[in-house]
Amino acid sequence: YNHNLDTSREYYPKVVSTRTYDDRLNTVKNVREAGINVCCGGIIGLGEEDDDRVGLLHTLATLEEHPESVPINALVPVAGTPLGDKLLARGIHPTWDDMVRMIAAARIVMPATMVRLSAGRLEFSKEAQALMFMAGANSIFTGDTLLTTPNPEFNEDNAMFEMLGLEGKPPHQPHRKSPYIHIDDTIFTRHANAMASASQ
Repeated sequence: YNHNLDTSREYYPKVVSTRTYDDRLNTVKNVREAGINVCCGGIIGLGEEDDDRVGLLHTLATLEEHPESVPINALVPVAGTPLGDKLLARGIHPTWDDMVRMIAAARIVMPATMVRLSAGRLEFSKEAQALMFMAGANSIFTGDTLLTTPNPEFNEDNAMFEMLGLEGKPPHQPHRKSPYIHIDDTIFTRHANAMASASQ
């Protein structure tokens, strides 16, 4: 389940007004407690400072359990939106080395997590993306559109992987047992499974 924190707690109110940072953290907590894998990362290039990037990674790395997946997105400002117009007027945009540093730091503090090179990849050269993989990214989002942001086509990514000598993992294999049991429209979580196993 994807639910990004976007940025640090301190910078968050400057870019989001529809929900609080604690709302986001509570959603992540609820997803985890439901037995669903967590995909939770952020966006750089919102006008934040380096301290905000550190704050985001600190929050993710000090969750009770690290997210299985952490997307690192580079904001692509959209003209005609309040934030996009402001950033475009100020000439603010994340650079390739901003992305490399963020990915490397995420890899260090969350060593078992899939660090995803995500939105904004079209803004960076193949060489820059190669450095991002070397810095610790080990996943991408494929498809020619990510919500509102253009993305490289599948064939382009395959060609880049071949050029870089990278080999994709096989498709995800579903778990053999669901974390849920459905009986008379009642849902018991995996805790009920554990209790049933213990009583046998």
